[in-house]
Amino acid sequence: MSLIRITSPHAHRPGNTGNVMLTVLLATLPGLAAMTFFFGWGTLIQVIWGILLAVSLEALAIKLRGRPVSFYLTDYSAVVTAVLLGLALPPFAPWWVMTVGIMVAIIIAKQMYGGMGSNPFNPAMVAYALLLVSFPIQMTSWAAPFVMTGDGWAVLPLSETLSAIFGTGGAIVDGHTMATPLDIMRHRGGFTTEEMWLESALLANGIGAWHAVSAAYVMGGVFLLYRKIFTWHAPVAMLGSLTLISTLFFLIMPDQFPDPFFHLTVGATMLGAFFIATDPVTSATSNKGKLWFGAGIGLLVFIIRTWGNYPDAIAFAVLLMNLCAPFIDQYTQPRSYGHTKPNRGAK
Repeated sequence: MSLIRITSPHAHRPGNTGNVMLTVLLATLPGLAAMTFFFGWGTLIQVIWGILLAVSLEALAIKLRGRPVSFYLTDYSAVVTAVLLGLALPPFAPWWVMTVGIMVAIIIAKQMYGGMGSNPFNPAMVAYALLLVSFPIQMTSWAAPFVMTGDGWAVLPLSETLSAIFGTGGAIVDGHTMATPLDIMRHRGGFTTEEMWLESALLANGIGAWHAVSAAYVMGGVFLLYRKIFTWHAPVAMLGSLTLISTLFFLIMPDQFPDPFFHLTVGATMLGAFFIATDPVTSATSNKGKLWFGAGIGLLVFIIRTWGNYPDAIAFAVLLMNLCAPFIDQYTQPRSYGHTKPNRGAK
């Protein structure tokens, strides 16, 4: 009897990369809706602008490489990169910030490495890290949640938001931006953690917006787990290690370190856990490797947030662990069928 000899992986259900990416995009909708509701139209505008740029640059790069444009565009990976970067950027970031970010993500971090599946680093996080280092003012001017605008429950109108992003709306931005809770807690001077909760109006009254956004990302992540787009190992390990280390320091010095709930629900923790750390191209591949990969991200997030220069450390933590992913894979290989022990380490 003749057998068809093919290499793994073997598909157990119908689907392709495009369908997976569309599912991921669907899972980002709760987070996008929450961001738009609490922080205004800016995030939605950033996402749309980023998608237009990403698709155009992806098509141009593929055309220059002599590859079929329609075939590669329909994997929707460029759209996912644009959406993730748009969700991470401040809502009032100028149009050129997203433009530079998409150019870096698509051209340098993705296509110059060979395109989808060949990039060693997450393209959206490469772009975000470069933007944060290069344009710190624009990248830290976050929109105030609508409960803090002073105009009741109103948010900045769409026309004024467009003017702020694509025009010369500097005064408008200055009147509607503020530091994030992570910024406030990181640069609290000589105040204790408890004093900051009492002194900061944002921490006292407006932090619920960030909690709601984090909950929306959790909803999207649970949906992806249900659809088996990724396994639980990386997000659970990341959140578990971050919870463990933050709890330890909080119990030892509660006046100097915020509680673990603050670390989990403020900033991009949930976005990073369910949409960044689970990237199948740049993360570890084995289940044990994913546990180490996620745990490393959680530990680095706490270290950089606490003692580094940047309050939200998701991008830097992910990129550092992307660098470690091949090493993790080498030492966490599962046992192959027919062998008594796994083949690990360099030979």
